[in-house]
Amino acid sequence: MKEHWTTENIPVLAGKTAIVTGSNSGIGFEAAKALAAKDAKVIMACRNTEKGGKAANEIRSEYPGSTLIVAELDLGSLASVRTFAGNFLKKNERLDLLVNNAGLMMPPYGKTADGFELQFGTNHLGHFALTGLLLPLLLKTGESRVVNVSSFGHKTGKINFDDLGSEQSYNKMSAYGQSKLANLLFTYELQRRFEAAGSGSIAAAAHPGWTNTNLQRHSGFLRGLNPVMGQTPAMGALPTLRAATGKDVRGGDYYGPGGFMELKGTPVRVKSNKGSHDGDTARRLWEVSEKMTGVVFKL
Repeated sequence: MKEHWTTENIPVLAGKTAIVTGSNSGIGFEAAKALAAKDAKVIMACRNTEKGGKAANEIRSEYPGSTLIVAELDLGSLASVRTFAGNFLKKNERLDLLVNNAGLMMPPYGKTADGFELQFGTNHLGHFALTGLLLPLLLKTGESRVVNVSSFGHKTGKINFDDLGSEQSYNKMSAYGQSKLANLLFTYELQRRFEAAGSGSIAAAAHPGWTNTNLQRHSGFLRGLNPVMGQTPAMGALPTLRAATGKDVRGGDYYGPGGFMELKGTPVRVKSNKGSHDGDTARRLWEVSEKMTGVVFKL
């Protein structure tokens, strides 16, 4: 029987706390809305809090009883990541779900506030640091989940340890692939470390297929194909939501659309490429990421 997992399958989440990064638009917004609709307390972590506030009000108008908190988080600034995490840890006693959703796709070359290449710095290092800083509460909560949003772009990715910042040469597609491969290497290594520590927390990943969002704004070609190829953000959010809330999810699972070439459709468990499962590369990336961010995971 073909799987047909929708938001109807999300259990009631009353009493649970979730963080969704980049939740003012696109699949992050849809994920925040779906979690809030099931009574989770949702922290909408957004770079632009004005846009975040408007998005929260839109969700509240549909779900008047929802608990939404907008908080500033710029993943391209480690200072901002530390401030966000510090404030969250002071105000909250649990963290059931961390959805590392925010991301950039193929922008012109640029650097984060800390001098990292924009895509690697935002998509991977920002979320790596955020997860590490929030780890004590994730572990304390028990049965918590970290969900990293990757892309089938990871299949073109290669971790170039000799030029992680793309300073010797910059190809926006290669840099994007590297950052999305890093998301998966991080997911699987985090899961291995959860298991080694005997923790009940799990790490899983998802990709949205081809979803019609403003993520493609830096590519005129992809943007032009969006209306034809893309599914709605609500559909694109389903793999993330299944990884975040599905009752049958195991640590290290990866979800994507179940349709042709994983472009569209309701979410199913999918496979990432061989490179994403390379333990040596994952451990090396982990060590480099701790050095670059100054965030050491205490597991």
